[in-house]
Amino acid sequence: MTRVLESQLPVLIVVLVLGTVAKFTTVRTGGEPGALSRLGPAVLVPEGAQAPALVCCAVGEFILAAGLLLTDHPLFRWATVVFCALSTYVLIELRRRRPDVGCGCFGEVSSAPVGRRSIARTVALTGMALMSVWAPVPGWTVFTQPSWAIAVGVLVLAVLSPEIEETVHRIRHRAPCEQRPAPAESVTLARLKASGSWRAHRAALEPAEPYDSWRELCWRFFAFRNTAGDDVVFAVHLTGRRPTVRMAVVSAETMPEYTTV
Repeated sequence: MTRVLESQLPVLIVVLVLGTVAKFTTVRTGGEPGALSRLGPAVLVPEGAQAPALVCCAVGEFILAAGLLLTDHPLFRWATVVFCALSTYVLIELRRRRPDVGCGCFGEVSSAPVGRRSIARTVALTGMALMSVWAPVPGWTVFTQPSWAIAVGVLVLAVLSPEIEETVHRIRHRAPCEQRPAPAESVTLARLKASGSWRAHRAALEPAEPYDSWRELCWRFFAFRNTAGDDVVFAVHLTGRRPTVRMAVVSAETMPEYTTV
């Protein structure tokens, strides 16, 4: 019986960590336009507080996951039960009051309207969390001695997770790069400033912020001026965490003039 009680700790920990990472990723990248206003934890607060609300939820999940992994203190066990039970209540209310929004359980991936499967999943997680209250060991020890009961928990959650189908659908019907929503400009600029090309030319730029930025197909361009008055244009590919960066220097004397009609 002890093995059954402790077997759901790894499942809970992994789910909480995945939720944490997905929420942070959604906030960091900005997601699609208006994405935060369609997610459960964010739709309950004013627009200006949507990103902080999602971050707070992610931090709470991370703390619970760390507590379950490293200790057997009942505080983290009961806090996880309360969190899962409260999530169930919130999803029921969302489905009743805002049937157009997603649960946001795993960030933007969970943007589909809340359905019975999502609610059933939080009920199942509440039951798993309640079982783990009486587990006499911290979660890390269960990872070293897995049992068949872990597979049962994973299977139950897989059946109740519409995000799996949504992810497969996105992969199969992924739009071409030039048609996908671009990451926020600030995100792309941060990736540029983390590149070797930027470090090699940063000293010659004055100032260090672009005076113009635009997108063309799968590239975002940032225009700077160097100390000689020339235009320095960086092109950053819009895919990948370490995207390709290209650079060109255009002399101020040969730069053509463009007018807007």
